[in-house]
Amino acid sequence: MKRLLLALGLSISLPALAATVKVVNEAGEPLAQAMVTATPVQVPAADLSDDGYAPHGVTNTTATVLTRFTDAAGAVTLPDDANARYRVRAQGHVDAYFEQLPATVVLAPMNQQQLYASYPSNVWLSQLSFGGDEALKKSFLLNCAFCHQQASPFMRNERTQEQWLSVIERMNTYGARLPDEHHERVAQLLQSEYRELREHPQRVPAPRDWEPHLSQVEMVEWPIGDGFSQMHDFLLHPNGYVYVGDNLFDRLYEIDTQTGEYTVYKVPHREDDELGGILGNRFEVFPKMYNYMGVHSFAYSKKDGNIFITPSMQQALLEFDVDSKEFIIHELPGGYYPHTIRSDERDRVWFTLALSSQVGMLDRASGEFEIIDLPARGWREWLVLKSLPLVFSLDPDIRPTPSPNDVSTGLPMPYGIDVAPDGDVWVARLYANDIARIDAETLEVEMIDFPYNGPRRLRVDADGTVWIVAFQDSLLVSYSPRSGKFRHFELPVINEVPYALNVDRERGVVWVNGNQSDTILAFDIASERWKVYPMPRQRFFTRDIEVSEDDGAVYTTNSHFPTYQSEGGVPTLLRISPLP
Repeated sequence: MKRLLLALGLSISLPALAATVKVVNEAGEPLAQAMVTATPVQVPAADLSDDGYAPHGVTNTTATVLTRFTDAAGAVTLPDDANARYRVRAQGHVDAYFEQLPATVVLAPMNQQQLYASYPSNVWLSQLSFGGDEALKKSFLLNCAFCHQQASPFMRNERTQEQWLSVIERMNTYGARLPDEHHERVAQLLQSEYRELREHPQRVPAPRDWEPHLSQVEMVEWPIGDGFSQMHDFLLHPNGYVYVGDNLFDRLYEIDTQTGEYTVYKVPHREDDELGGILGNRFEVFPKMYNYMGVHSFAYSKKDGNIFITPSMQQALLEFDVDSKEFIIHELPGGYYPHTIRSDERDRVWFTLALSSQVGMLDRASGEFEIIDLPARGWREWLVLKSLPLVFSLDPDIRPTPSPNDVSTGLPMPYGIDVAPDGDVWVARLYANDIARIDAETLEVEMIDFPYNGPRRLRVDADGTVWIVAFQDSLLVSYSPRSGKFRHFELPVINEVPYALNVDRERGVVWVNGNQSDTILAFDIASERWKVYPMPRQRFFTRDIEVSEDDGAVYTTNSHFPTYQSEGGVPTLLRISPLP
């Protein structure tokens, strides 16, 4: 039994007994695909003495939260745990909570107000027309949907146009690039169209029904951090741990999913580094912040297992020794905003430099960096990119920044990156609507126009096909290097704004982040069919996916920013795996 519990990723302190519960409606009819979640009532007291966080090197234990779904008969089996409280949730029904799980749970139907309020953000977002201006809506999505859900209850609140304008201008200081000429129009439309939807919620379409495949999986969550954390990217490591980075607090979480134990390592910074790094402190309004480096994306060396991390706020690359638990700071010879990172079979580490439109490569054999320029789209952009060293030599408070426009002149932003099975490197430039292939031997660059909008992150499958999310087009896109042809696939949920994806090369499945719809989406390459997995919490914004080579289990994190807007108010690491 102990071995079974470990396979489930649950603490070995869970009881050996199992309980079966049946979920029905008020007419006594079974409710299939009802979500039953067990949360421990008591966990060991945590040492959070470092401003609400675990001190460096200290190990705590987090709750291990289990969710399973009922089958066609409305039945589901869970561990019978006296230390758990339970939540039962089904679409269109009021949540029920229990200290002890009864043999039968009867769920009451929602009234109309409760029903519409329960709908995820994407279906509300689908009804924002922006006055019929599709291009304006795409601009809004590109710039305003990459940190949090746009049509959540918090966002749908009544605001004056002046309040919306203030929000938009503040978001642009955080990193959004909504063109100045759109600010007032967008503020007016958000006020009027959200008000119209609140007054006529029947216009909002129902979300996709939960489907029978859910009764064959379980979901396990491990809450970490607090309501101000941002668990951006993470890594499933061959040593069995999951490493999660808190982007806003420069901390690395090493999580043992067998026991729920986690150890926090505080990322060091140099004595003269300032909050916000070379970008300046963009989050001065937050009550606490600790992002000197800006822990971002992860890759591990296939040679020694060491983890490489992009610190987006510095001209550096971080290395974490998984054995000694020490950090090494590698100074970059150039480039700005190290972003997404991957490693290859030759122990080279590749990463995008988002602001300077470059790709960096660390050859660990020689210890040397190579900085590869991606071509500018015109002389004006070339001039902006070449002036960056001068711009960044100035104090952030007086540093000039070009006014954003709809084509993002000066900011093509190389974003996602992946290494193909043949060793070549593929890159997506988010604002330029193109992708790049870098020859693994010669480092020559080939640019390819992307016929959709917003290529954010990409991955390459076992056959060499490149898979890309088209962010504001709500599409999954494939590119065949052999034929030079693109194909697109509609997502199975409406008005999703997909942030990233990963490919299960072994099983031929593309997993897509459904950050606005509280889902993760699985696309079977051979059959071209989708499966949709609802998240166990509402307002669950995901940015990355890792896939277990052993059993195909997928991992993601709730990275909603700010996190306190999510159900439960804290980030979680989530695993979806087949039932044992």
